[in-house]
Amino acid sequence: MSDYNTPHINAAPGDFAQTVLMPGDPLRSKFVAENYLESPRLVNNVRGVQGYTGTYKGVPVTVMASGMGMPSIGIYSYELFNFFGVENIIRIGSAGGIQEDIKVRDIVIAQGACTDSAYANNFRLPGSFAPIASFGLLRTAVEKAEAAHLSYHVGNVLSTDVFYGDLSGVSPEETPCAKWGKMGVMAVEMETAALYMNAARYRKNALAICTVSDHLITEESTTAEERQTAFRDMMTLALNVAAATAE
Repeated sequence: MSDYNTPHINAAPGDFAQTVLMPGDPLRSKFVAENYLESPRLVNNVRGVQGYTGTYKGVPVTVMASGMGMPSIGIYSYELFNFFGVENIIRIGSAGGIQEDIKVRDIVIAQGACTDSAYANNFRLPGSFAPIASFGLLRTAVEKAEAAHLSYHVGNVLSTDVFYGDLSGVSPEETPCAKWGKMGVMAVEMETAALYMNAARYRKNALAICTVSDHLITEESTTAEERQTAFRDMMTLALNVAAATAE
């Protein structure tokens, strides 16, 4: 057994590429591996969090699920950055739109991540920390989104700890999402802020690219099956960013 094994990853550093794509859903990880990677091999399946390493355009790439929420991606990104030699993590996930000009199936690229989480308390900072993407990955993602003529938006997302909020008696304009929306926040998800904080702390690189799976204003939504398999523009964009890290 490798000395590098953790309670969450049963692998050695050489099993992982320098760049890891991280969907929340293990089934999305499997879908990306089987449909986009050449010669993918399963490198981790502890707790069913499937991780595969293969190549994309000749460049080694790993795709491994993060699970849901900041505590989960916090664990996996910490271990990948610190124990397994990973330099870049690109989150590929779903998000809920909170701006009227952002449509379902649009791509949001998280330049920054607001949060209602106490995750930053872990770093014992004497103030507030602003989690941001790594500029090199962000710039590459925007360039490739432009070249592919994708419908995309760049800006802030909200990483929240709460999926089912108690909003009884709260008017629509007083909901948390309405208030964050007033500040120009594009969409809501549950992982990015923790990923960006870990990347900053350990001098690594991170970016979140999400597809808007549902809209909290228009109430339009996609099915679970669509979220697993249909977000191909996001997947291809992230893979092209991953391939560019080797240039």
